[in-house]
Amino acid sequence: MKVMIVEDEMLLAMELESEVEMAGHQVTGTAMNREKARDLMEAQRPDFAFVDVHLQDGQTGIDVGRDLASKGIPYVFVSGNIKKIPKGFAGALGAIEKPYTVNGMKNALSYISAIVVGDEDVAPPASLVLADDV
Repeated sequence: MKVMIVEDEMLLAMELESEVEMAGHQVTGTAMNREKARDLMEAQRPDFAFVDVHLQDGQTGIDVGRDLASKGIPYVFVSGNIKKIPKGFAGALGAIEKPYTVNGMKNALSYISAIVVGDEDVAPPASLVLADDV
């Protein structure tokens, strides 16, 4: 699975990139703001994205999410405050709250991978708050 990471905290982005690659997926790029995220979407369409709500250019992660949803690209918000995510999660599958554990992220990534390939019979991990649950 090709994964795009939208995160303005470089250490968190690098950690997430490492976890994605250790799980056998390819990171297509990392964006720290909405413009860079749009450029990455156009250059290499990802199969999935992790999106922080607050980026270098403000609360634009929600807009990035809407951009992804408009292109049919599934994504999950990764945020320190999931209460800032709008009702309906702006088209996201769900959210992972920071700080997250490596094991929690690994379980979420396994679930997301299954969903992206069409396996609807997997149970979501506790680390992932589904949009339908709010």
